[in-house]
Amino acid sequence: MRPAIRAAVADDLAALVALDAVCFGREAWSSIAWVNEFERLSEDRVVLVADEGAVVGYVVLLLPPVELDVVEVLRIAVAPAERRTGIGGQLLTIALERCAGRTVLLEVAASNESAIGLYRGFGFEEISRRRGYYAGGEDAVIMRWREEA
Repeated sequence: MRPAIRAAVADDLAALVALDAVCFGREAWSSIAWVNEFERLSEDRVVLVADEGAVVGYVVLLLPPVELDVVEVLRIAVAPAERRTGIGGQLLTIALERCAGRTVLLEVAASNESAIGLYRGFGFEEISRRRGYYAGGEDAVIMRWREEA
């Protein structure tokens, strides 16, 4: 059974903070950062969660007004026990549907081959790198997706 993908609500905040910490460790967003994301939901943020009775994944989009062509995937994560079940792809599919006609950018740790493979499978291409961007000096791979005409 596939999880329901829905808009995040305030009651999801604690689960999102906890899942982010598990998935990103030292690179996790603070509770305050998550509260700030929720405060901007009606402006330019979209947070979608994969819900199987508990939050098992999420995606955060920076979705500026439509006259601005670029959307940014700020964060995407799936609980370790739920990886390779299609949840990441399901979240990304729904996120990209929201971005129709626009360019989408994201960054990913160069060592995260699983995520890079997922993004390439959706048509993302590497466009640049930020050398030493992450803790420990790891590069960030910048990837771009454009909807095919």
